[in-house]
Amino acid sequence: MSGGEVAGLLVAVFWAILVSFLAVVLVRLAQTLKAATKLVTGVTERAVPLLSEASETVRSAQSQLERVDSIASDVQEVTSNANALSTTVSSVFGGPLVKVASFGYGVRRALGRRGEPAPPPRTVVPGRTLPAARKGGRSTRRKG
Repeated sequence: MSGGEVAGLLVAVFWAILVSFLAVVLVRLAQTLKAATKLVTGVTERAVPLLSEASETVRSAQSQLERVDSIASDVQEVTSNANALSTTVSSVFGGPLVKVASFGYGVRRALGRRGEPAPPPRTVVPGRTLPAARKGGRSTRRKG
């Protein structure tokens, strides 16, 4: 064998090894792509129902929020009506009831004091009122 034949044989062996290596790499790449395709298909099959369920949940939440909003506006209306009613009742019955109660109190005191002497007048100092003297005066007993 000549040098050219040996060189040609070496190149042929090198190319055979290179082609074999590339064939193995391409087979592995094809397997990886098949696995990725299966994974994407599985995720898609599971994601589509999840997305439809999520969409349904969002719609349900929206309708519940609309109901809560209408309930809140109704409660606000009832509160304003109750406030107006209490103001009306207070203005209609409050003044006359206070007058009737004070009149009744005055009548009871007047009837209760019929036989009693009038209390002594209070001493008035500008800026404050002093209590009336005690009944019975000062005690004559000594402490000790």
